[in-house]
Amino acid sequence: MEVLKLIAVFAAIILILRMKRPLWLALCCGALATVALYGLSPLETLRLAVRSVLRADTLILVSNIYLITFLQRMMEHMGHLELAQKSLSGLFNNRQVNASVAPMFVGLLPSPGAIFIAGSMVNNACEDHLPVEDRAFIASYFRHISESFMPTYAFILFGCQLSGVPVNAFVLGMIPMVALLILLGYWFELRRLPKDTGVPPSDNRRQDMRDLIRSIWSIAAVIALILAFDLPVCIAILLVIVVYFFVNRFTLSMVRPYIISSFEPNIIVNTFILMIFRNLLTAAGVIEKLPVFFEGLPIPAFVVFFLIFFCCTMIAGSTATITLCTPLAFATIPSGGLPLMVLLMSCTYAAMQISPAHICLFLCCDYFKISIGSLIKKTLPVIIAFYLILFPYYFLLNLFFPNGFHCSRREACLYDTRGYRRDRLYRRGVYQTVFAGQNQKRRAPCAFQQKLCTYGGD
Repeated sequence: MEVLKLIAVFAAIILILRMKRPLWLALCCGALATVALYGLSPLETLRLAVRSVLRADTLILVSNIYLITFLQRMMEHMGHLELAQKSLSGLFNNRQVNASVAPMFVGLLPSPGAIFIAGSMVNNACEDHLPVEDRAFIASYFRHISESFMPTYAFILFGCQLSGVPVNAFVLGMIPMVALLILLGYWFELRRLPKDTGVPPSDNRRQDMRDLIRSIWSIAAVIALILAFDLPVCIAILLVIVVYFFVNRFTLSMVRPYIISSFEPNIIVNTFILMIFRNLLTAAGVIEKLPVFFEGLPIPAFVVFFLIFFCCTMIAGSTATITLCTPLAFATIPSGGLPLMVLLMSCTYAAMQISPAHICLFLCCDYFKISIGSLIKKTLPVIIAFYLILFPYYFLLNLFFPNGFHCSRREACLYDTRGYRRDRLYRRGVYQTVFAGQNQKRRAPCAFQQKLCTYGGD
């Protein structure tokens, strides 16, 4: 019955979108269907909606989108996005490389707003050689490949933390799947784009390289600040904007128009409504009820968790799924280790590319002025092909790593969500957690860390 209710909720969204109605209306209908079918009271719904809008993660998400749009406006003013494209053409003289490498690099930036920069670069690379739906797919697909394995994304670190699989082992295990993603993107779409740029090869590649660095240093700086100093995305972008302002000799009158133009009401409203919709589904207990449903199916445990991770990601996104479901998966399959981690994280990543809970997809559709359905229609065959190859790869990893290849649960507990060892942080007075068998008190920064430590157990 719970599955039927969930199907009805998403059917309502799809029906509204098929009627060519705005996205915000479709999400509102989905939210109302959730309230009606799961019996949420009006007062509870109102309270949850207000809380969803005012939550720190929602406000941070909106801030990230606004700031990355602001940075994009400044880069467009300086002509740096066009310069980056010309530099890539000079270095490779290949439209296919320009359209794929640029979004993959931008994808290192863990912000939904990065799709705007990726979309601009893809438009410059493809021009009129591909329809707008194809350009949207290329921008969205290649921008997200980095998200499948890079530890700049929180859900990767959460997954490694909760499973006990070292981050470096996971990254190595994902390399064949990353290569597969690139090959699938090329086969399904990119090969249709002519290689010829229409300009002669560059005779000064050294200058092209300098121009490339000059044009994209701001994006590289944001990524470096996040990786090196573990700064929040919005803080890193804001710092780079300030430096970019002075380096390129902007004046207040030059950036004043961007203060307003960077605020996209349609995008902001859709973001708020999407967060409300996701939190309503979570409050209805959908994620907790799905494992009960799948556990009753006569199929292997790894398939059960594959289905759980897929469905939960479609509903609530990657971070919520990884946080809630990973401990259950590895408690049920304690020897799963690296193979199970690769399977579940790959499943989660791929599901996000067709999930209505994925804000990047809506931002991409808003940028290219297409429907969410047309983008998902383009992406779905690639995801199916990816899943068909994922399972044989899982079995292959099990042959090479029959015992899972993971650190012990105690070792997993020694790492925080950013991959830092807790004993190192102890010397800075950050943690206070009692490990059994040790008289070392360390202070945990939040309840989530305490849960991680409990899971790691001794």
